[in-house]
Amino acid sequence: MKPNAVVRRTIWPAIAVIASIAVYLIHPRLLEMLHLNADARTIYLLSGAASYFSAAWLGGRLIGIALERVGSNRRRVPKLLQELISAALFVAATIATTILVFGQSISGALAGSGLILAILGFAIRNVLADVLSGIALGLEAPYRIGDWVEIENMIRGRVVEIGWRTTRLLTRDNTYSILPNSQIARQRLTNYSAPRRHYRTHVQIVLDHDIAVALAKTMLAEAAAKPSIILTKPAPDVRVSSYDLDGIRYAVRFWVPSLAEDIDCRDAVLSSIDEAIRERGLPPPHARFRLKNADIPSENRTRDDMREAET
Repeated sequence: MKPNAVVRRTIWPAIAVIASIAVYLIHPRLLEMLHLNADARTIYLLSGAASYFSAAWLGGRLIGIALERVGSNRRRVPKLLQELISAALFVAATIATTILVFGQSISGALAGSGLILAILGFAIRNVLADVLSGIALGLEAPYRIGDWVEIENMIRGRVVEIGWRTTRLLTRDNTYSILPNSQIARQRLTNYSAPRRHYRTHVQIVLDHDIAVALAKTMLAEAAAKPSIILTKPAPDVRVSSYDLDGIRYAVRFWVPSLAEDIDCRDAVLSSIDEAIRERGLPPPHARFRLKNADIPSENRTRDDMREAET
């Protein structure tokens, strides 16, 4: 952040802090010099409250600037965290002002408002659950602005804003989705951008039993390495996943730059594999069934009664 921008964001809070503290300290002398009949107690309370709140205002701005400098352009510090710190400072200023005004009777004032707070909390319990979940997400920071995330059974998308009650995602189809924080907190979340944006995925390929495993693995690895959209390092590799009736199942593993390119990378790898299979004229996989004559008792069956057919 440029120095001019820092000055613009902190100049008015700083002026408010200096002015309120000055009034708080010199208001008795100022009243005597100007021969004013104003109530010194009132000025004392107002200037003290102004000092607390202006200090919270300035502190929130300074901490926000510091957090913005810490966060990079790709993984910015969540806006919710900055708002949470500012809110905490203003809550502290409110408590300090209450103590300043009521003095020793603060416990009575808080006790009298307990019933009102209980009723209000019950009325906004759903909103409160979203806010508390948002605070927890902001402190734990499982995702940040710009991260690609997947929320179980719900949605995949890029985080564009983290608020007090909701988190906003932009999907790969350019759909803007708003999710309550309490709902996100209850679901399993996968962050595809942390600790790095690139990650490994795979596609399943089934080849005929007649194709040797060594030949199949070499062919699939070479085909998967051809598309330029995937990452070349680490190189793609192939693992045998299972030996099924319809063929041998292979897992072709490769690295993609980010979740935004996941579909395009899968399309490119599968298209390259299809091209390689067709160039070599390899047979497609087909199911195998064993037919048994169930009408003949097992002790009377002959070899002709037990046969295998391939379709």
